[in-house]
Amino acid sequence: MKWLFVFLISTQAIAQNHTLELWPQAIPNQLAHEGQEKKELRDILWITQVQRPTIEVYLPTSRNATGQAVLICPGGGYRGLAYDWEGTDIAKWLNAQGIAGIVLKYRLPSPKTNPTPHEAPLQDAQQGLRLIREHARKWKINPQKVGVMGFSAGGHLASTLGTHFADSTTRPDFMILIYPVVSMDTAITHRGSRQALIGLQASTELVDRYSNELRVTPHTPSTFIVHSTDDEVVPLENSLRLQAALKDNGVACDLHIFPYGGHGYSLALAQGRLGQWPNLLENWLSSLGDEKLFIDH
Repeated sequence: MKWLFVFLISTQAIAQNHTLELWPQAIPNQLAHEGQEKKELRDILWITQVQRPTIEVYLPTSRNATGQAVLICPGGGYRGLAYDWEGTDIAKWLNAQGIAGIVLKYRLPSPKTNPTPHEAPLQDAQQGLRLIREHARKWKINPQKVGVMGFSAGGHLASTLGTHFADSTTRPDFMILIYPVVSMDTAITHRGSRQALIGLQASTELVDRYSNELRVTPHTPSTFIVHSTDDEVVPLENSLRLQAALKDNGVACDLHIFPYGGHGYSLALAQGRLGQWPNLLENWLSSLGDEKLFIDH
């Protein structure tokens, strides 16, 4: 009986945390390449040269499930992924709130592996969203409560997903952006993210295409943003411009600006008042059903 109990606990754990390939057969916008994915365990897990993008699914226990799900895009300047720091740690926090956390391991733009490098991350994010909705019943997720979350360059990918959706299957129901890159405007962008995604000498068309504050419409989903005034990596102006565009288009937005924190603080544990941002997010997520905050598009 003891062995059976351990077996049942183990199978339950497996069911609550598993990985799916985004493209089990042919990967779009992908060149044949001999390179291999690299994982480095520093003080965080750093992943580069992603060859086969995946989603890693973390589900809350059924009795705690709210029906909400969040596709999480770790940051890393479009050159790598801070996979646990801004990915799996976040998914586990979401699970504690009864929310499914799904970590996106997306391809990083590279001319060696992608014919059109700047399109690869968005293709993976869109496919990740589709897969969540395809498995919604099995994972006890409401397909109309699936959002996207991103940190730094992952915030750029998340805001791209939220402003470049092609149809209802690729439109997130809400966005969560933490110290995000939003714009490709050289005056405020993160130079490294811009260089990796579109190049420093990108055309005006590409700059405008990926300056997501320019892509906001009344159909852009409700948004939660956290940024710090002293962020010297991704200027606060990225979030300010996005908030202004959302306001101009009648889209609900919670913008939380902290005077300190710099950049790249994840859950901001043991960082004083900054560490309250997850609680602010929890309250915001629980209010998304309120008619005052949920704009009918």
